[in-house]
Amino acid sequence: MAEELLIAQSSKEEKYRVLLPQVKALCTGEPNLVANLANTASALKMTFDFFWIGFYLVENDELVLGPFQGPIACTRIAFGKGVCGSAWKQNETLVVPDVDAFPGHIACSSDSKSEIVVPIRKNGQIVAILDVDSAALNDFDQVDAIHLNELCEWLGTHCF
Repeated sequence: MAEELLIAQSSKEEKYRVLLPQVKALCTGEPNLVANLANTASALKMTFDFFWIGFYLVENDELVLGPFQGPIACTRIAFGKGVCGSAWKQNETLVVPDVDAFPGHIACSSDSKSEIVVPIRKNGQIVAILDVDSAALNDFDQVDAIHLNELCEWLGTHCF
């Protein structure tokens, strides 16, 4: 079956409003986690054309690379290290306007300039991280945080 994504050609807010129900519909009924995360990363990439979009899955005391869209990425990130490990440790979404100014930033690519990292929880425990990077400084804001948190809450409840 062919899948199709309707992409809004308007504001960031409207793009999220159109995208999120489509991602939910795409994943609903599909039991495979990798398939759902891969399609979610692709849908975000197609809609916003961010530099890098992907998931890191919690395995013991590390985040391990999962499905993503973009250049080759860091494979493992320790708890509390870099933006992803810090979001995991702090149990909160982190919006970083300039990754070079973030203490301990792990530069998987020097082309990444700003980042948003959103924890995914199942039963209150972080099971994964959504990591989105941009090649532009200060590319993420409260609109991204609100809608990506909504997406990650849904993923944690319905896909993990």
